[in-house]
Amino acid sequence: MTAAVRPTDPPLEAASPAASAPVASRLGLAGYLVCAGGIVRRELLRFVNQKERFFSALVRPLVWLFIFAAGFRNVLGVSIIPPYETYVLYEVYVTAGLAAMIQLFNGMQSSLSMVYDREVGSMRVLLTSPYPRWSLLLAKLAAGVAVSLVQVYVFLAIARFWEVDVPWLGYLTALPAFVAVGLMLGSIGLFLSSLVRQLENFASVMNFVIFPMFFASSALYPLWRIRESSEALYLICQANPFTHGVELIRHALYGSFEPVACAVVVGTTLLFFLLAVVAYDPGRGIMARRGGPPGEGS
Repeated sequence: MTAAVRPTDPPLEAASPAASAPVASRLGLAGYLVCAGGIVRRELLRFVNQKERFFSALVRPLVWLFIFAAGFRNVLGVSIIPPYETYVLYEVYVTAGLAAMIQLFNGMQSSLSMVYDREVGSMRVLLTSPYPRWSLLLAKLAAGVAVSLVQVYVFLAIARFWEVDVPWLGYLTALPAFVAVGLMLGSIGLFLSSLVRQLENFASVMNFVIFPMFFASSALYPLWRIRESSEALYLICQANPFTHGVELIRHALYGSFEPVACAVVVGTTLLFFLLAVVAYDPGRGIMARRGGPPGEGS
């Protein structure tokens, strides 16, 4: 004889919200912070354990500062232009551009690790988690910026012993500029990482991005000198967001603010971060058209 269901028994549907409550609580603010903290901590630990990455990041700017700047000092003298109040040595002028170069290479290298992690690393699992893609990408950006700040300030400390006398307050006023430029370059790198499926193809993409962005900017020479030689190249440099990132850092190191450069940096950051979020969206982005990261559709 079949047992009758007692009226006091709760309906089966009532157990569903209770079962999903722990999941919902894990997606609260505390859960977002734990997830973001884990990504940042993992990136910092990777940076600490890979000491050759730290030294290789300093080799490029230091070689340019110690060797090339010494040879170009008499050839590329810099006149009085903002934010400088007097004539400056060439190595003083290029310091801001070399600091930005560190962030440029770090942003692209962080994107390179994103391609690897997306295929076989930790991001392969995180991208299938309940957390929204924008929070994961933002945490990845924050981790890359944190690593680049360490490299930049070590470079500035070494440059101070090479006749690059930045005002002491400038190291503090330049911090927001370094954060903003790091976010911009990291956002560009994240978007580029969404376009690449295989790790070996990313090196060629980096060459087509890093070197044009760096050399077609005001990092190594003033724009007025470029304009004297080529008006077309001058317009390209003006349209290059890296130019505005360099100028934002250059002014911030001397306690001044460049509003146009700041607007370009912030606008470029928002644009490419939104493009990266859309590209990593499994429902409508580039990942959707390519089938998503391995294992995501399972």
